[in-house]
Amino acid sequence: MREYMKFYIDGAWVDPVTPKSLDVINPATEAVCGHISAGSAADVDKAVKAAQKAFITFSQTSREERIELLERIQAEYTKRFGDVASAITEEMGAPASLAQRAQAPIGIGHIATGIAVLKAFQFEEDRGTTRIVKEPIGVVGMITPWNWPINQIACKVVPALATGCTMVLKPSEEAPFSAIIWAEILHAAGVPAGVFNLVNGTGAEVGAAIAGHPGVDMVSFTGSTRAGIEVAKAAAPTVKRVAQELGGKSPNIILEDADFPTAVGGGVKHVMQNSGQSCNAPTRMLVPAAKMAEAIGIAREAADSTTVGDPNGNAQMGPVVNRVQWDKIQRLIKAGIDEGATLVTGGVGRPDGLDKGFYVKPTVFANVTNDMTVAKEEIFGPVVSILGYDSVDEAVQVGNDTEYGLAAYVSGTDMAKVHAVASRLRAGQVAINGAGGDMMAPFGGYKMSGNGREWGDFGFTEFLEVKAVIGYSAKAAE
Repeated sequence: MREYMKFYIDGAWVDPVTPKSLDVINPATEAVCGHISAGSAADVDKAVKAAQKAFITFSQTSREERIELLERIQAEYTKRFGDVASAITEEMGAPASLAQRAQAPIGIGHIATGIAVLKAFQFEEDRGTTRIVKEPIGVVGMITPWNWPINQIACKVVPALATGCTMVLKPSEEAPFSAIIWAEILHAAGVPAGVFNLVNGTGAEVGAAIAGHPGVDMVSFTGSTRAGIEVAKAAAPTVKRVAQELGGKSPNIILEDADFPTAVGGGVKHVMQNSGQSCNAPTRMLVPAAKMAEAIGIAREAADSTTVGDPNGNAQMGPVVNRVQWDKIQRLIKAGIDEGATLVTGGVGRPDGLDKGFYVKPTVFANVTNDMTVAKEEIFGPVVSILGYDSVDEAVQVGNDTEYGLAAYVSGTDMAKVHAVASRLRAGQVAINGAGGDMMAPFGGYKMSGNGREWGDFGFTEFLEVKAVIGYSAKAAE
């Protein structure tokens, strides 16, 4: 049983202003596996004041000082790698293999990328007699979700530190353990007091207090579109910058000349990874209508071969994070059945042999139309919808016919056609033929998938203000 009843504020672990406990549930067992304190606006205020004070000096540190700091964080993270991975498995149900090969390693990836970018980043440039200076924005409020907990913390904290910002983090109350370990890592690495602060709690209380606090200069939020709208509303009266990475319903267009076993099977497996709890998952698979039967066969085999079970065992897929998510996914699967989509495999209820834990059957629907609920709503579970198309133009039109625009996918062997389709898709990232991730590639969305970009050098720019110093050069002085 993990007990984390303190917050990390101004370089120390402190008690909440008003004691209040929250249970943390292990989604594989449905049992309480720990407790955290639920913070309040008073705790946020303490953290913001510490961050404001620390910003005075931290914003003036040199590039070399911040590189050394990130290198110390990298060393401490490496020491705690196993602790991070096991915490993620316990708190949100990621299989141990996924936690060890992806969930925990991506933290190291963001730190290493941040160091590399910082070494070469151009904070100043001259344009004629004017000097353009990029300066840290100030105190950043960070609100992060539970689905890739360390990824979404690291991709905010690392560039904020690298650019000289200070911060207050509210991690998800559903997955707080890895965030506590992250704070311990930063403390051990010698991050100056007040530069990084952590307050646990709910979005309605702590998240809202961060978004509305006049001492917070920017909010960086990752989560649902619904919650992102509320954050933006709370931030509006203080006219602070709001960067948001929100939901997705990503199209996966498989062209007629694609390697179907690889493209269809890989697309299904991609969705099943992390139990479908990835905002950029390729959940809408578009295939030529004439090849629907072939796609169904491949998709069924890929889903049925996905093992589900104890995340500490050898299963490829663990549970979803909590009862609320499980109930939502069941409702949406039932909607797919009721609205006439072909249930290829999976369906409502737990997989056979699992009578406890928030496990969902790997589910595939076919003959889906884009007006069906399973094609429109972000399910955030292991559910693939296969839609047929008669022309590439139709595939692009259907692919773009969504309120989201976070990611998209295209597969085919004629690269000219693949590139042409990619250029027409309204999404922040387009992956071609199953290409893997790129730590330097900007990540963020069009439309209701958010605004701003994270990762790599694009992530740095989110945390910087731009100042023009006119008449800076000696020539102007003359």
